[in-house]
Amino acid sequence: MRVDVVLRYIGVVMLFFAFFMLLSAGISYVSGMDSAFYPLLLSSLLTALLGAFPLIFVGKCDQITNKEGFCIVVGAWLVACVVSMFPYLIWGGEFSLVNAWFESVSGLTTTGSTILIDVEALPRGLLFWRMASTWIGGMGVVMFALVVLPSIGRSRMMLSNVELSTMAKDNYRYRSQIVVQILLVVYIGLTAVSTVLLKLAGMNWFDALCHAMSACATSGFSTKNASVAYFNSPAIDTILILTMIIAGIHFGLIYATVTGKRNNIFRSEVTRWYLGMFLAGGVLIAISLYAADIYPTLATSFRHAMFQFASLVSTTGFATADSNTWTPFATILLIFGSLVCACAGSTAGGIKVNRMVLAGKMMSARLKLQQHPNAVIRIRLDGVIQDNEVLHSVMIYIVAYLMFLLLGTIAGALFGVDLTTSFTGSVASMGNVGPGFGEVGSMDNWSAMPAAFKVSNTLLMLLGRLEIFGLIQIFFMKWWK
Repeated sequence: MRVDVVLRYIGVVMLFFAFFMLLSAGISYVSGMDSAFYPLLLSSLLTALLGAFPLIFVGKCDQITNKEGFCIVVGAWLVACVVSMFPYLIWGGEFSLVNAWFESVSGLTTTGSTILIDVEALPRGLLFWRMASTWIGGMGVVMFALVVLPSIGRSRMMLSNVELSTMAKDNYRYRSQIVVQILLVVYIGLTAVSTVLLKLAGMNWFDALCHAMSACATSGFSTKNASVAYFNSPAIDTILILTMIIAGIHFGLIYATVTGKRNNIFRSEVTRWYLGMFLAGGVLIAISLYAADIYPTLATSFRHAMFQFASLVSTTGFATADSNTWTPFATILLIFGSLVCACAGSTAGGIKVNRMVLAGKMMSARLKLQQHPNAVIRIRLDGVIQDNEVLHSVMIYIVAYLMFLLLGTIAGALFGVDLTTSFTGSVASMGNVGPGFGEVGSMDNWSAMPAAFKVSNTLLMLLGRLEIFGLIQIFFMKWWK
């Protein structure tokens, strides 16, 4: 493996980060040169130097191997998490080394958990950097999956191991330029539309842009301590519900729908399951809340239930209410949504609806084989027959996912965290969801959590965002052929 080539590509990513740091410094400058200006400017220069160094000494190389491509993707994510700490550490405040690492990883993996007690105390430039980093993280995952991987062959060993819809498979045959076009149309377009709608609903331009970036990245970072509850606006809640749900759909299907192609959202079996799960879960939670007299009217119950369930299913993590006070039935459904989450090919984390649908079909097929041992049963998804390798990888992923959740829960208990917080915190981190229950609920933060628990959960965030095997295979490099 050519380490110099890997470093060159990672350097390009670092320059991209340096640009957004400089942009954040510009926001700080126009906001009266607040206290984040020099930390952001210095961070931008330092990151640019780190990125430019390998570009100067390593020549351009268009052909890279599978191993090199894997190291580029994973290495870029890990290095990005480190350099994203720079503005936080230089600015100071609540950002100790562990806290800066947690905030950086949480942002880039679009988890949206925070250690900040007072978000509103941050200067505007640093607030924008938090949103920029999480927006990069949302776009970066899809970018690496659809742009980097095709350039190194047909290997799909990371990030999007199981892209099951027909559009997803077709995307891998596109030229890189077309894939970038898909990302620009869907990601940037959705962000722009959401920003304008939020402004019309009553937010100022800065808050509208920040919340739109966060919603499209399915992150959940907010500029307010009370998250979206600060605005107390049904119109804003509705806009964000739609944005979060759309951001959880496969980007290729959204693009196909916008451009009028036949294989679109309305023909996708996975999307129908996803939307059906959202509607059914939201309605059941609303009925549960109204029956328990948690909210005085059915309309208010529906508003908060739909928002909170959409937030967790899409792995965004915004909050309009304290879900710690909700019924046990609602809590169970919210945890279920935090496990399954949205669709493959989106910016969302979690097990993914695709895998859960296939797992259900495999269970059904197994029951039929028990009754008819000689039958030949083909499992289809969106009309496409799934081969045994895909089905095997689905089950392996689900087992590995649950195994790491167990390890994360055990680790939290060992660090002195109560079981509810440990388990739901692990679920929220592994799924890149954000809020859990207990001491890390929707209206709480991670500031009081033990440092070891914060670090262990950042590992879960990276595992979830890099589709588990994309990260752990880095430890088995010497066995690669």
